[in-house]
Amino acid sequence: MWLLPVLFLIIGLSLGLLTNIQIPNEYSDYLSIAVLAAFDTLLGGIRAQIERTFNETVFLTGFFFNVSLAALLAFLGVQLGIDLYLAAVFAFGVRLFQNLASIRRHLIDQKLLTKTNKK
Repeated sequence: MWLLPVLFLIIGLSLGLLTNIQIPNEYSDYLSIAVLAAFDTLLGGIRAQIERTFNETVFLTGFFFNVSLAALLAFLGVQLGIDLYLAAVFAFGVRLFQNLASIRRHLIDQKLLTKTNKK
């Protein structure tokens, strides 16, 4: 089950480290939002898997919807001359920390349960 994600992670890291692709400064806002959306979706998927509520359709549609909405906010902000992408950065940042906290609590609870069952 973990073979495919790990394989693509290795491929992605290898391509990123072995190529010298420069991202223009005009696209840095869009790239930061895309990375945050990807991390948000990844941690949300891990959380759902731990809670045994993972759904592939929700995972994929959530990723594309989040990226699309964030890119639209960034584009609209550029057109209006304001940093509207910061709303998406804030929202994704809050969700990242909530998902991390939930995953951490669940792992701690699981560890405590296994310790009490061993006694």
